[in-house]
This record gives sequence, structure tokens and C-alpha cells, in this order.
Amino acid sequence: MSTTTAPRAAIDRFFRIAERGSTVGTEIRGGLVTFFAMSYIVVLNPLIIGTSADGTGEFLGGGDAPNLGMIASATALVAGVMSILMGVVANFPLAMAAGLGLNAVVTYSIAALPGVTWADAMGVIVIEGVLILILVLTGFREAVFRAVPTPLKTAIGAGIGLFITLIGLSNAGFVTGDGSTILALGDLGTWPILVFVVGLVLAIVLHARGVKGAILISVLVATALAIVLENTLHLGARSDENPGGFNSPPTFTGVVAVPDFSLLGQFDLLGSFQSIGIVTLVLLVFTLLLADFFDTMGTMVAIGAEAKLLDKDGNPPRTKQILVVDSLGAVAGGMGSVSSNTAFVESTAGVGDGARTGLASVVTGIAFLLSTLFAPLVALVPYEAAAPALVLVGFLMLTQVTGIDWKDVEVALPAFLTIVVMPFTYSIADGIGAGFIAFIVVKLARGKARDVHWLMWLVGALFVVYFAIEPLRALLGA
Repeated sequence: MSTTTAPRAAIDRFFRIAERGSTVGTEIRGGLVTFFAMSYIVVLNPLIIGTSADGTGEFLGGGDAPNLGMIASATALVAGVMSILMGVVANFPLAMAAGLGLNAVVTYSIAALPGVTWADAMGVIVIEGVLILILVLTGFREAVFRAVPTPLKTAIGAGIGLFITLIGLSNAGFVTGDGSTILALGDLGTWPILVFVVGLVLAIVLHARGVKGAILISVLVATALAIVLENTLHLGARSDENPGGFNSPPTFTGVVAVPDFSLLGQFDLLGSFQSIGIVTLVLLVFTLLLADFFDTMGTMVAIGAEAKLLDKDGNPPRTKQILVVDSLGAVAGGMGSVSSNTAFVESTAGVGDGARTGLASVVTGIAFLLSTLFAPLVALVPYEAAAPALVLVGFLMLTQVTGIDWKDVEVALPAFLTIVVMPFTYSIADGIGAGFIAFIVVKLARGKARDVHWLMWLVGALFVVYFAIEPLRALLGA
């Protein structure tokens, strides 16, 4: 046997490639396709968690200005490590990275709270990851899964999709605040809006035609247009004096640089207890846990179905290992200060291209690690060029509503409130709380209190306390 075929045979045996009807070449190609389909997260994650100050006025990484390159490097590093771990431990073609939706929870529902630092917020992510890992190892995670009605699980994902869509439209300037109508169209006569519209139309067309990597292609094309406009018209940054500028102008600071991993380890496990209180902390951790858990379960089954790897009961192989690695992704994301890492449904792109084993995830992970060298290129991507990705991903998440029986008021009303309250209050936690409480109220109104799982009663009570905290403080003058 030659020296080249021996390693290939060892790889084949370890990942069971031939057994699953694939080849090493197919797995490598599938892993690269998955990377290109989800690599937009290296751009989007910094724009979501890096452009908003925490409750003390500081940006992630410190200071009074965004540190996007630093966040991009850490985002790619953690995604690379976790994707490789998923491939090696679970042997499943499922890549991981900072989760869209989850990073919005961290940014707008945790870090933005008064007095909360980014280190506190990342500490909450670590706590959530440890708890969800315990749930996996003890089997209690399945009990939580059974306790929450399926329509509510579906509504949470759909609501988050609508929420991140609003974030994309708002931060791109396509919709703005308006005193008479709450929201209204922005100034469509500006060049940055043209960049957003071109990116969105291209993303829609490519997705509709089934082009793999549609999101990444649209971001790259819109970025190229933004660079041309900035270098010819010098639009600058948007402000009250310059309403026609970019939210974040494309800035060239180089192509390759030594990665800055100084964000790693910037988390505080105990700080959140002091800054937001135990009740609010419990609810936020539960919100993250719930969103992380159900998103992963749905993605895992979807990937398994696409790859034809599900057993007769609809379970993918090595389910426990997949869930363990996914739980560690939350811990790693918090410790790396890049938000919870979770399974990416874009892995279906690689699976659709033939990937069937964990080798594809290893290839995706290696590609992410290599991308840490090109973090300076993130500064070239204005928010207007990346925002179309949020809109398209929001659409994909919102399509889950077809799984809700809208004729059954017992699930339709709570699901409806879950979905609409999230964007209207700019809070994912508020949406979940409204849905849970409504579910219990409707069951009580129909005399079906016994149908409500005791965990739902417990969580519903916690959300009542959560919503009542501020009114009670105002009433007591505290």
C-alpha cells in the first residue's frame, strides 16, 4: 500500500466514509461548500455584537468604538475549533459558529441592560452552556423538550427570525423610527440604501435559483459596490449632519494580519448576579437555553434527513455526542466572548453537495481557522452590505410557522404573541414570556389546567415575576 493511500484508508475507516456512501474528495468539497455558505457569520457576528455598547457604555473588547477585527478573529477561531470537534467526536456533517438570533439575545436583551458589562453577558452564556451540558448528560434535556409544546418551540424560532429581520432593516436604514407610525421607510434616495437593496435583491434571486452560497455572494457583491461608492463619492459615516453616509463605512486596513485573540477569556461568571439580579438572570439563561436547545434539535434532524442518516425513529446517529458538542459550543462561545456557538442549518449546503460524515465538518473548521488571518477584511464590509443576510436568514427562520396549527386557538394565540412581541418590544425574552403566559392562560380558560406541564407552570411564574419587577419597583418607589 502506498504512503498516500494508507492515510486515506485510515481517514475512511475513522469517519466511516465508504460505509455512508461517500468519498474523501466528496467530503472535502462538501466541507468547503458549507464554509462558503456560512462564512458570512465572520462578518455578521462582529456587526451584531460589536457595534452596540453594553450597559456601561463600552463596546465589546473595551473602549468607546467597535473592535470588529478582534471580534472577527475570535469568531472564526471558536467556529473552527467547535466544527472540528463536532466532526471528530460526533462524526456528523454539522458545522458550528456563533448563532444568529442567539447573538441578538446577548446584544439586545443582556448586554444592553443597565450596569451589565460585556464580560457579564458572556458569563451568562457560559452558565447557559454548562447548564445545557448538564441537561444533556442527565437526560433532563428530553424532559424540557417534552414540557414545551411544539408550536411554541416553532414560534420561538420564527419570532427570532422576524426580530433579526427588523434589526437588519433598521440598522441598514431601510426602516427608521417615526413619531406618527412607529416605523416608516427610510430615505431611499441615499447610496447606502442602494447597496442594501442591491444586496437584498441579489440574495433573493440567488436563493430562489438554489445557488449555494447565495448569502456570501450577495454580501461580497454589495461590499464591492460599497467600496466603489465610498472611494468615488466619499460618503463617510452616517450622522445627523450626514444622513446619506454609511452605518459603518468600508475601511481598508490591510488584507492579512496576525490574528488578535485578546477577547478570549473576557467573561465574568458572577458579575451578572450583581448587575441584573437572580430572577432576571434565571429568565435570561432559560431564554438562551430554550432557543439554543430547540434550534439545535431542529437543525440536527434537518441535516440528518437531508443526508439520509436518520434511523427509523427519526434520530440521527450519535445523537448524544452531537448534543454534548453543541452544549460545549455555548461554553466556548462565552469564554471566547463571541456569543453562543451552535449548529448551523447552512450545513445542509455541504450535505446537499454530498457530505455524509464528520470529515466535512473538520474541513469547514480548518477553513474557519485559516480565515482568522484575514480579519482586517471585515472592516471593508459596511452594515448595509451585510444586512441583507439578516433579512434572508430571518425569512428562512420565519418559514417555520407552517408547522403551527393556526386553527387551534390553544396553540395559535400563544404562538402568535411569541412571534409578534419579540420584534415589537425589541426583546426575545419578552416574546417568549408573553407566549408562555398566554399558553397557560388559554389552557386555564378552557378548563385544561392539568394539560400544562409543571415545568411550564414554573417558567410561567418566573416570567410573571420578570414582567412585574419594574411596575412593583415604580409602585414602591424603589
